[in-house]
Amino acid sequence: MLKQEDSQRLNAYMKKAEERSKYFIGYPIAQDFDYSELYPLLKLPLNNVGDPQVESTYDLNSRSLEQEVLKFFAELFHAPAANWWGYVTNGGSEGNLYGLYVAREIYPNGIVYYSEATHYSVQKNIQLLNCNSIVIRTQHNGEMDYEDLSQMLQMHRDQPVIILANIGTTMTEAKDDLSKIKAILRSLAIKNHYIHCDAALAGTYSAALELEPGFDFNYGADSLAISGHKFIGSPIPCGLVMVKKNYKERIGKNIPYIGTIDTTISGSRNGHSPVFLWYAIKKLGIEGLKERALICLEHAAYLRRRFTELGVSAWSNPFALTVVFPAPSLSLRQKWQLATEDGHSHVICMPGVSIEQLDEFLEDYKAELVKDKEVAAVL
Repeated sequence: MLKQEDSQRLNAYMKKAEERSKYFIGYPIAQDFDYSELYPLLKLPLNNVGDPQVESTYDLNSRSLEQEVLKFFAELFHAPAANWWGYVTNGGSEGNLYGLYVAREIYPNGIVYYSEATHYSVQKNIQLLNCNSIVIRTQHNGEMDYEDLSQMLQMHRDQPVIILANIGTTMTEAKDDLSKIKAILRSLAIKNHYIHCDAALAGTYSAALELEPGFDFNYGADSLAISGHKFIGSPIPCGLVMVKKNYKERIGKNIPYIGTIDTTISGSRNGHSPVFLWYAIKKLGIEGLKERALICLEHAAYLRRRFTELGVSAWSNPFALTVVFPAPSLSLRQKWQLATEDGHSHVICMPGVSIEQLDEFLEDYKAELVKDKEVAAVL
């Protein structure tokens, strides 16, 4: 039993969190999930320690359900039959770290090429792994500048190439084109290369809708990472990394006291997240994921149209849930929790973001425009 003051503090926090969730439209987190059927599992210390494909003496786990989750995504991302491996991670950043880790083990003297629009965690991962790297310029929409990539590769064509491709950048949800990247590698006769795709937000729905340009194993990826708490939704941050099995086998050690092999980054892994993901994909299936994505794309189109009616220049990349527009005031950005960079903010029309929320935000934005015009008229 909590002390009265602690109970009051907890209740105040819970009330604030519930209230702030109503104004959460600037970050790629789904909020429309319902896992109440799984609540009894929160009483259990589920731990998927080690390799998800290898049993452990730590038997209080969700490894069997994790394997089903992995199989679902292996099929979704066209992983090579009998030559894929993966695990449920703590999020996209861990998945990217794992992909780069595998790449570094294959090519210890390789250079990592990633665009300036890449998520900040990638640079941190590169530093952790002590990899050499080169930052590539981006186009206006946030996509990689392929001419700059070609020039940089040509200057260092004697060293193996590790490409970090973005399948949905942080601010504009731009997608790097693997077909163009592969064409550059062929034109320069670079055979020693590895491509990892950071598909944290857009990977799941892009694959479900079979959007072009493709990015999965059929299109040249050697590994890829997604986030589970973004498009699918989870109360606990999570993700998934998938890699060609023959590459993964360079990593891993037998750990006698847990009776399994640890081929993961984190060792002990949250056993609840795989259950959430299993539950979601069983309820939704591929058709449910498609419907979910199409509704989000409709909401993004609605938001762009409403901005146009207000005379505001707003835009999106093709088939993106992210709508980019001129940044409003700091107070409005804080109220609606809008990520902002270089004078532009964005709204991400995630599952759970309603038309009513978008309308309320637009009313706030419109009121600020009117106020700004009135001030300008006085001056």
